[in-house]
Amino acid sequence: MSEPRLVTVYCVFADEAEARRIGRLVVEERLAACVNILGPCRSIYRWEGQIEEASEVPALFKTTAEGAARLVQRLALLHSYDVPAITVWPVERAIESYAAWVENNGEEMAG
Repeated sequence: MSEPRLVTVYCVFADEAEARRIGRLVVEERLAACVNILGPCRSIYRWEGQIEEASEVPALFKTTAEGAARLVQRLALLHSYDVPAITVWPVERAIESYAAWVENNGEEMAG
């Protein structure tokens, strides 16, 4: 199996404002072609020995496998959490026009 060309970077934010601010910035910086900011979710987790619950906002960033490390590093730097949830999911398959668009950082392509 060949290495993936594209990845989706999953990240959870404290609120929609943070997700929008950081999402816009990394798209402007061309670290991601796109970000999908999802609706709030309820998270239950262990933190410092206690079970916690919080409303959080997940986001999906579309980028290349090659650019994923830079995006993850930038998200971690900008994030408000001490230990942000940031994971990279390989994209097994995508239509060619979409893959090319992501690889071109979301720039319009001549058709």
